[in-house]
Amino acid sequence: MASVHESLYFNPMMTNGVVHANVFGIKDWVTPYKIAVLVLLNEMGRTGEGAVSLMERRRLNQLLLPLLQGPDITLSKLYKLIEESCPQLANSVQIRIKLMAEGELKDMEQFFDDLSDSFSGTEPEVHKTSVVGLFLRHMILAYSKLSFSQVFKLYTALQQYFQNGEKKTVEDADMELTNRDEGERKMEKEELDVSIREEEVSCSGPLSQKQAEFFLSQQASLLKNDETKALTPASLQKELNNLLKFNPDFAEAHYLSYLNNLRVQDVFSSTHSLLHYFDRLILTGAESKSNGEEGYGRSLRYAALNLAALHCRFGHYQQAELALQEAIRIAQESNDHVCLQHCLSWLYVLGQKRSDSYVLLEHSVKKAVHFGLPYLASLGIQSLVQQRAFAGKTANKLMDALKDSDLLHWKHSLSELIDISIAQKTAIWRLYGRSTMALQQAQMLLSMNSLESVNSGVQQNNTESFAVALCHLAELHAEQGCFAAASEVLKHLKERFPPNSQHAQLWMLCDQKIQFDRAMNDGKYHLADSLVTGITALNSIEGVYRKAVVLQAQNQMSEAHKLLQKLLIHCQKIRNTEMVISVLLSVAELYWRSSSPTIALPVLLQALALSKEYRLQYLASETVLNLAFAQFWRLLLRTSTKPRTILQRSTAKSKSEMSCTSRPDSTIPWERPRRGTDVQCSFDSCIRNFLFMGCL
Repeated sequence: MASVHESLYFNPMMTNGVVHANVFGIKDWVTPYKIAVLVLLNEMGRTGEGAVSLMERRRLNQLLLPLLQGPDITLSKLYKLIEESCPQLANSVQIRIKLMAEGELKDMEQFFDDLSDSFSGTEPEVHKTSVVGLFLRHMILAYSKLSFSQVFKLYTALQQYFQNGEKKTVEDADMELTNRDEGERKMEKEELDVSIREEEVSCSGPLSQKQAEFFLSQQASLLKNDETKALTPASLQKELNNLLKFNPDFAEAHYLSYLNNLRVQDVFSSTHSLLHYFDRLILTGAESKSNGEEGYGRSLRYAALNLAALHCRFGHYQQAELALQEAIRIAQESNDHVCLQHCLSWLYVLGQKRSDSYVLLEHSVKKAVHFGLPYLASLGIQSLVQQRAFAGKTANKLMDALKDSDLLHWKHSLSELIDISIAQKTAIWRLYGRSTMALQQAQMLLSMNSLESVNSGVQQNNTESFAVALCHLAELHAEQGCFAAASEVLKHLKERFPPNSQHAQLWMLCDQKIQFDRAMNDGKYHLADSLVTGITALNSIEGVYRKAVVLQAQNQMSEAHKLLQKLLIHCQKIRNTEMVISVLLSVAELYWRSSSPTIALPVLLQALALSKEYRLQYLASETVLNLAFAQFWRLLLRTSTKPRTILQRSTAKSKSEMSCTSRPDSTIPWERPRRGTDVQCSFDSCIRNFLFMGCL
C-alpha cells in the first residue's frame, strides 16, 4: 500500500484532514486506480464469449475480487496482473485508459455516463446486487456527488496516474535489455528495489472504509496463520500510521498495531495500542450500539482482561493479577459468564505452579462446557493433560482425554486446536521416551492440510504448533546422531520462521542445544562454552545446566558441583522433574569421575525412582546405564585393577570399541557416553559383554 497526499484528489469522506466514516452515506470514492478497474469491467462486458477462452475468463473472475477489495496499486502492476490472466484484454484496457487520459475531460464524463447502461435491458451485463454491480453503483454514486472542481482534480490525478504507469513500463523495458548484459540475478534485485520505491511514492490515496477493513482482516489473518506472508513489522506499522493519520478513531487499526508490536516484543507500544483500541471502541459507540447500555462496561472488562493477558505474556505476573482482578470485578457486576470463564482460564495460567491448580482447571473445563464455549473447554482439557503428563500419569489415560478433545475440535472445525493437540501428543510421547510415537505424530502434523485455507486463502502451516513439531523432529534426529538430518530440519525451520518472527525463539533454542551437544561429543569444550550464553538468553534453566556440564567436562569439579546443587534446589522448587533427573545424573557423573562411585549410587537410585514414578522411559534407560557403569567402576576400584586389564578379557570386538571410548590425554580413562554418539553403541556392547562374563 502506498501513502498519499490528500491534496492530490478530492476525498468526499475527509473534513479538515480527517476521514470520517460514511459522511455522505457512501463508503467509497473514485480514484484513478478505480477508474482503471472500471475500464477493465467495461471491457470484460463488451468482449464476446468467443474472444476470451473459458480458462482466461476464469482467471479474470478470480482476479476481480482482490482488485475490488484490495488497496490501490500502480497502473503498471495492474497491467501485469491483467496480462497474466488475459493478454488480449490487457491490451484493450491499456488503449482505453490511454485514450481517456490523453483526451479531454468530457471523455471521462462520457465513460461514467455509459456505465449505467450495464444495468439496462432485460438481460443486463451486470446484476445490481452482485459484487461487481454494487461496486459499479458505488462508483457512479460517488462520481455524481463530485462538483466540477473535484471532477477536474480527479481527471488531473488520472493523467498523472497514467504518466507514472507509462514511465514505469519504459523503465521495465530498459531493465530487461540491461538484464541480458549484466546478469539476471543482479537485475532481479534492482527491479525489486525500483518497484518498491515506486509503490512508496505512488499516489493512490487514503484507503476507503472497505479497503481498510479488508487490509486489516487480511494482515490479522496472516499474523495468526502465516506470519512470513504478512508485511514486515516496520512496513505494517508504517501503513497503520498512515491509516490512523486520516482516521485516528479507527479502533481496529489500533488493535492490529497491538498485534504487530507483540511480534517484536515491544511491551510499551503494544500496551499503548491496546489501550487506544478500547478507548476508541468506547468513543465511537460501536459497542453501545450493538450491546445497548452494556457496551461501555463490556469494553472495560475485556480491556482489563486483554491487559492481563499482555502482562502475563511478558512475565509481569503481579500487574497481570491486578488487571485480572479488575476484569473479574467488572464481569461479576455485569453478570458476564463468558468473560468470567476467560478470567478463570487466566487465573489457572497465573497460578499453575500451585499444587491445587488442577482443581481450578477442572472447574474451568466444566463451566466452559456448560456455557457452550468449546474453544475454552478444549484448551482447558489440553492444559489438564499437560499437567497430568508432568505428574506421571499413564499415557493411555492422557490419550483418551485428548481423543475427547479432538472430538470437540472436529465438531466445531477448530483447526488451530487440532494442530495444537497433535503437537501436544508429540511432546507427550517424547517426554515419555517413545521416540517412534513422537516421530509419527510429528509427521502426521506436518502432512496435514489446514481447514483455515478454505476461509482465509492461507495454508496454516507456519503456526506455533508446526514450529514445535519441527523442533521435536530435529532433536529426535540429533539424539540418534543424525546431525546432518537435524541441520536440514533446522534449515527448513529458519526458512519458515525468520529470525524476526514471533516463533523464532523455538528453533533458536533447539539449534543452540543441538550445536552444544555436538560440540561436547566432539570434545570442543571451548565452542560449547561459547554457546551457553545464547542458550541462557532463551532458557535460563537450560543455560545453567549446560554451563555446569561444560565446567564438569573441563575438570572444574567444585564449580560444577556448586552450580548443580543450586540448580537442583531450584528445579525441585518449581517441580521440573525432567531437569531434576538430568541434574542428578550429572551429579552422579561428577562423583564417579572423582573416583567416588559409591557416593554416586544413591544419587542414581534417586534418579531412577523419579524416572519410574513419572514414567520417563528415556531418562530411566539412561539412569540404568549409568548405574551399570557406576557399579563397574566401583568393582574396578575395589579390585585395584586398571580398566585396561579387565577390558583385555573381553572379545576383540569389545577391545576395539573400548579403545574408542578411552581418552589417553585425560585423567579419567573412560567417560560416560553422551547422547547421539557412536560411543553409546560401543558402551552398550561392552555392558553386554561384561554381563555375559559375570563381571557385574
